[in-house]
Amino acid sequence: MSNKAYITTPIYYPSGKPHIGSAYTSVACDVYARAMRLDGRDTKFLTGTDEHGLKLQRAAENEGLTPQQYVDKMSEQFRALEDIVTLSNDDFIRTTEPRHEAAATAMWNKLNDAGFIYKDTYAGWYSVPDESYYTEEELVDGKSPDSGHPVEWVEGESYYFKLSAFGDKLLAYYEKHPEFIQPESRKNEVIAFVKSGLRDLSISRSTFNWGVPVPNDDKHVMYVWVDALTNYLSALGWPESADWADYFQEAVHVIGKDILKFHAIYWPAMLMAAEVPLPKQVYAHGFWVADGQKMSKSKGNVIDPVEMTETFGIDQLRYYMLRDVSFGQDGDFSKDRLISRINTDLSNDLGNLFQRVLSMVFKNCEGQTPDLGELTSEDQEFLNHVGPEFVDEYLAHIEKLEFHKALDVVWNVVRAANKYMDNQQPWSLKKENPERMGQVLRVLMEAFCPISLLVEPFLPNSAPKLQAQVGFKGKTFADLRKGTPLLETGAKLDKPEGVFMRYMKEEAA
Repeated sequence: MSNKAYITTPIYYPSGKPHIGSAYTSVACDVYARAMRLDGRDTKFLTGTDEHGLKLQRAAENEGLTPQQYVDKMSEQFRALEDIVTLSNDDFIRTTEPRHEAAATAMWNKLNDAGFIYKDTYAGWYSVPDESYYTEEELVDGKSPDSGHPVEWVEGESYYFKLSAFGDKLLAYYEKHPEFIQPESRKNEVIAFVKSGLRDLSISRSTFNWGVPVPNDDKHVMYVWVDALTNYLSALGWPESADWADYFQEAVHVIGKDILKFHAIYWPAMLMAAEVPLPKQVYAHGFWVADGQKMSKSKGNVIDPVEMTETFGIDQLRYYMLRDVSFGQDGDFSKDRLISRINTDLSNDLGNLFQRVLSMVFKNCEGQTPDLGELTSEDQEFLNHVGPEFVDEYLAHIEKLEFHKALDVVWNVVRAANKYMDNQQPWSLKKENPERMGQVLRVLMEAFCPISLLVEPFLPNSAPKLQAQVGFKGKTFADLRKGTPLLETGAKLDKPEGVFMRYMKEEAA
């Protein structure tokens, strides 16, 4: 297995401020990247902004700005996601950067030199917000079938990519690499689309000039397909860097289901044409609605990630988004369920468990890590829950982007720890058998080490506080695989403090 990992968000279109969907995709990628780093993988995590196109050019004109001034301003709002939801991305790519323009130009030249680009005329109905062309038959009530946005008739000259030449090659690749498109339901959609026949793709525009210039033709700029999609390579220094392929072959592109066609059909076809190895996977996640209704400004139900983190906390929002819904499915964002997850899972199950045990240690064991001693069969049975298999099972789910299942693995142990504590009743052992009391508390503290480390990718602000209170800081999954004991007997501990506060529903109204 490769020691490299490469996870990417789509590059976001900075025509407005980040919404809950942007935060959702970014947090999912962040969890993956953090887990891979803890497992010792050489990891790259990329996000960024797609800064070209007619829509942005017009928006800049409306504000009296140059396109560059406009995207400089708007891109910063997406870079701010790093702080809003605590992202650990290694890079932030902007398609207006020289390194990206160089890579997009190299991609165009490779496609052209291989004979897959030609010039022709086009005419069709165009949606500026969607940046898409439609035939008369595809329109719904005279509007975009994807979004309902108005369309305008546009015609002119364009360069085309011979997408039609890749239908059979794509189908063969999907069959040979069944994990390439996930989840399974999305793969079936893509296969059906490809089987219906592929049309050549318009890849340039001459009706606006805000884009990467087409080589040797100053009347045209590259359209989004060649420009934006190449960002996943330009961030790796392609085609010049020595190790870009090592990372790119491990790439997992995490996207919303609305842009699956572009990433699972157009992108791999272009890579095949350019003789570039394909990424490992394209994963299309679902959408969020709010209390059962589609989010829209007119309904006033758009979920603002800034407001959510300010009200409930960053880690709390991160946990809820990836715990409450299977990542590939649509989710219904509910403040009531968010509060329930915070109170039940984080405050009660996890936080209260740590607080009870560590408070007893601080009070009854002179604030020091008690001795593990000779384990009873019950002790060993409980600690078997947190052996190396615990980490492996968790990681297997993370690699499949099954975040809710990874958290299930952890919470099964949290519940087992609560059950073990209730069965052993260390509070009742204080007078009659203080040595056994200390041993029970130490067994629980040993379990706290993997629990606090495995929740760290999801709770990057809170988990280090739990680890510090246990005395298990700066560790990795390799440390967990060594097995118990993980702690040093007699280590001095600070007085524990609560990490997760509870919320009342009326407080968050």
